[in-house]
Amino acid sequence: MTSPYIQTDVTEVPDARGYFGDFGGRFVPETLIPALDELIVAYRDAMADPAFQQRLMQLQQTYTGRPTPITYAQRLSQQLGGAQIYLKREDLAHTGAHKINNALGQALLAQRMGKQRIVAETGAGQHGVASATACALLGLECHVYMGSVDMARQQPNVFRMKLLGANVVPVESGSKTLKDAINEAIRDWVTNVRSTFYLLGSALGPHPYPMIVRDFQSVIGVEARAQMLEQVGRLPDTCIACVGGGSNAIGMFHGFRNDEDVELIGVEAGGHGVLSGEHAARFADPQIGRPGVLHGARSFVLQDSDGQIMNTHSVSAGLDYASVGPEHAYLRQIERAYYTLATDEEALEALQTLCRMEGIIPALESSHAVAEAIKRAPTMPKDAVILVNLSGRGDKDLDTVMRELKLNG
Repeated sequence: MTSPYIQTDVTEVPDARGYFGDFGGRFVPETLIPALDELIVAYRDAMADPAFQQRLMQLQQTYTGRPTPITYAQRLSQQLGGAQIYLKREDLAHTGAHKINNALGQALLAQRMGKQRIVAETGAGQHGVASATACALLGLECHVYMGSVDMARQQPNVFRMKLLGANVVPVESGSKTLKDAINEAIRDWVTNVRSTFYLLGSALGPHPYPMIVRDFQSVIGVEARAQMLEQVGRLPDTCIACVGGGSNAIGMFHGFRNDEDVELIGVEAGGHGVLSGEHAARFADPQIGRPGVLHGARSFVLQDSDGQIMNTHSVSAGLDYASVGPEHAYLRQIERAYYTLATDEEALEALQTLCRMEGIIPALESSHAVAEAIKRAPTMPKDAVILVNLSGRGDKDLDTVMRELKLNG
């Protein structure tokens, strides 16, 4: 059977070695190679098993609440006076973001492999919440690594994870954000590799994780494409999504990647601006954003002249990461997708605009994509269509938003 929740037949990448063109691969300790080989075999077996796909489909429909709807942002479109803006409402999925799509799929895979102990990493907390949720549903042990800086600015999600039965492990090393949480999760996995499944949250890391996460997130693009044709009668001219590691964006892009007339735009975290050095825009500055290896894969990485990983900044914890998923680097290389940025200030302004014009409070991550739509729409004709992936809701960010707006007067 063919499941709309797992799309594996749209592209020939990655190749057998896990490369997307020049990017990807698996740069990991030797002790993890058997675990990655085991995961590849288990994933392929699951993809070939109708019972696995049926189980995931049933849970996505009855538990996650899929399909998520498309919403026409009528008042925002009218105010901007250009293209018509539509929102893919991943904020309405169970747990409040797209992360549940991948967490549920990987948790089912772990259960199928007989792994009862799960480790995960999280930045904004949404993947941690999604992992804790899936583990509670399936009766799996869950340990979530989270930088202490992110824990301080994402307290509601920390509490949610604990309520769901997860052990939230604070990470005090490095910048105390997502990069460091991934480091600790990988260390745990190396130490307990036989009993533990690493439920990686974004489309990054060593092969096969970028492929697995993309496939489980491809439901976003598959649904959105069908919904646009049914509700609007045409495909969008432009699809826009925020890009940290890049799972929500690659999931959206995957549904449209063979539609050459659909422009794909990823929006990175511009922080305080590229010139400030306080940002997470891997593609924006060729002096510090260069091909390199981080967390098991070759991609674009923010690094100094000695190749040391640079600290990053974003008002949104989920975009605060020094590298980007290798498939995004590949899509940029072949000029199938294009990447820009939004600053903290622009994201905060976009959040307020969407709140006041449409009654929707977006996550700070998603607000970066909204900011790009607000920039582009007035430059496009009124019969043009922009589709924004609203990857999450903003409940988790209210403390940060209140604090930032107060600081901004």
